[in-house]
Amino acid sequence: MVQSQLPPKPDFEALAASAPATADRRTTILALIGNLVSSWSNNESLFIYVLMILLKTDQASAALTFATLNTTRARLDLIQRLAKIMIKDKALDRSLSKIIDRFNETTHVRNEFNHCMYIVDAGGQITHTQSMRIVQTKSSLKFGEMKPMDEARLKGMVKTIKEMTRINRDIWDFLPRLESHLRSTAD
Repeated sequence: MVQSQLPPKPDFEALAASAPATADRRTTILALIGNLVSSWSNNESLFIYVLMILLKTDQASAALTFATLNTTRARLDLIQRLAKIMIKDKALDRSLSKIIDRFNETTHVRNEFNHCMYIVDAGGQITHTQSMRIVQTKSSLKFGEMKPMDEARLKGMVKTIKEMTRINRDIWDFLPRLESHLRSTAD
């Protein structure tokens, strides 16, 4: 007889019965995930304004260009390439590069929580995440890394959310500087 490789089916009735006891922690974790996702999305969307300024166009055209590119990487590549030909001030160009680098670092964390399976225990507590990435070693393929949802991980999420807030403010501070620079080089 062939033994199944599937994990055992959860006892959904037992989970539902015990879930209220772990609701506070689960709500905290889900709120942190929500903050990661919304903060990241807001930051990515601000790059539409960077694109608008670099393309010397209106917001709708910049948004259309932005949305036509189907990955964040493609969008940021376009911005970086445009910056290379449009920004003459090396310090301003470095500022944009640093913002993009910092944004990319937070993207790794956002992706980690957006593209994983959440493992819960019998009490409904989220105990681990399992990455949906395939990890290839010299001798095998493994289904993504499993990480505990411990206090250190939650603190890391909070730290990333704070960094996303700083990035947001830095993009807003950068936009008028970029706009001013491109106006001055057009004259």
